[in-house]
Formats: sequence, C-alpha cells, structure tokens
Amino acid sequence: MKPKRQEKIHIYGKHALVEALRHSPKVIRKVFLSPEMRDAELRSLLAKNSIPTTPLSPGRGKELTGADAVHQGVIATIDPASLQLSLDEFLKGIEREKNPSIVILGEVQDPHNVGAIIRSAAAFGLAGVLIPEHNQAPVTGAVVKASAGMVFRIPLVSIGNVNHALRVLKEKGFWIYGLSTEGKRSLGTETFDAPSAFIIGNEGSGIREKTLEACDYTLNIPIHSRAESLNAAVSAAIVFYEWSRKHPASVGPEPAPAGRRPEAL
Repeated sequence: MKPKRQEKIHIYGKHALVEALRHSPKVIRKVFLSPEMRDAELRSLLAKNSIPTTPLSPGRGKELTGADAVHQGVIATIDPASLQLSLDEFLKGIEREKNPSIVILGEVQDPHNVGAIIRSAAAFGLAGVLIPEHNQAPVTGAVVKASAGMVFRIPLVSIGNVNHALRVLKEKGFWIYGLSTEGKRSLGTETFDAPSAFIIGNEGSGIREKTLEACDYTLNIPIHSRAESLNAAVSAAIVFYEWSRKHPASVGPEPAPAGRRPEAL
C-alpha cells in the first residue's frame, strides 16, 4: 500500500531547512526567505538544488507556521507524503541479518513527542519509524522542528493499520516489544539478538489492548516509586539507548538510510 497523500505542510527555521536540503531536497516545493537571511550555506544549497524562493516580508510568516512558531525568516513548503515509504518498500532495504530495530508509533498524539521520538530513533541507530495513518499525529512543521530535522535523515514509513503491520513484521522475523508500565519483562534483561520492533503507545491510554496481545513481549522501565510513569518520548529514548548498547555499530558512522528512495537522498 502506498503512503496516503497528505496536504503540503510548512517547515520553519534555518536548521530544519538545511537538513532537508542536504538529505531530502526533492520534498521541498518552495521557500519563503527573509531578505535579511544572509546564511551562505543555506543560499548555496537553495541554488544548488534549484529551489524556487519568494521574499518573506518583515512581520509575515505566522499565517503559515502558526502564532507560536519561531521561523527565523525561513519557511519552506514541503510535500510530506514524498518523505514516507510504504512498508513493502522499506522492508526491501532492510538487512535483517544485522538485527535492526524500528519503532512503531501507536496513536501518539503530541507532535512534540512524535518529533522527539524520531530524533531519538535517528540518534540511536534505529532503521526506521513506522507511522499509522489514523489516530496518530502526522508529520507537521512542529514535528520537523521537534525532531531537529531528523525526519530527513531516518526513513519514515506509512502504515495503514498497526496490527496488520505487526503481522507482516513477524513474518519477516521481527520480535515485537510493547512498552508498558505493566510490562512483564524489565528492559535491562533483554539481549535484542533478533530484529526488534518497539511500539510506543498513546500518551494517556498506552498501547491498545489488541496491539498488546500481538506483542511477543511487553517491556517495563524500572523507575523510582515516587514517579508513576515516564513521558512517551523519554521512555522511547531510554529503550532505544538500551538497544544501541547491545548493538554498538548502530551509533557508528552514518549509513545510507535503509529503504529511502534514491531521489530523496
């Protein structure tokens, strides 16, 4: 199944645009640029990739990014669908013999959590981020900003249904781990010696019951009794770090993104 088409979105800030220009220039449709923006690298990358630009007048831009966004005089229109792969496309590029890991977002609603999870997944060497089409915060400008531009460095995979994706992943040899405060296994006891898929559930209700039933294991993170739980993005980062400790090569030199379309590199 091909990724669902999503309306064009606006990303903002110099860092996010530079990351997009370096790693996925084909997703950029147009850039609004303040005449005061003199950054030589940014302007060089825009010229190199023949990206059309429009002057951004002083005081303008909030109507595109939202009142709370700090755009730094740099706003780009991108096509988010061109960032995302289908699950079949993604799996064709996965080297399962290297025991990779991926993360599946299970109805994560806060764009800042989504962006932070993507950033941590990239930082700790995960192979991709699976994003459902429904009941899930999509890729937006806020997600791009929170990811520090990592949406352009790690494959994003569109899936229609989490449970169907889990069945496909199991057929491909992945072990499915659900993060839960009531998980049956403690994080530190796992060796992760097979391809691994980590499910991060909704911030309030956690992983849906049917999805939990489909997990091979449920993981808990031991914490002090004075705290009931951890933020979803923090929990994800801890799990990814623990996985990376068992796979030191995952945080070595940057490999080519698995499954990324060649024209998006």
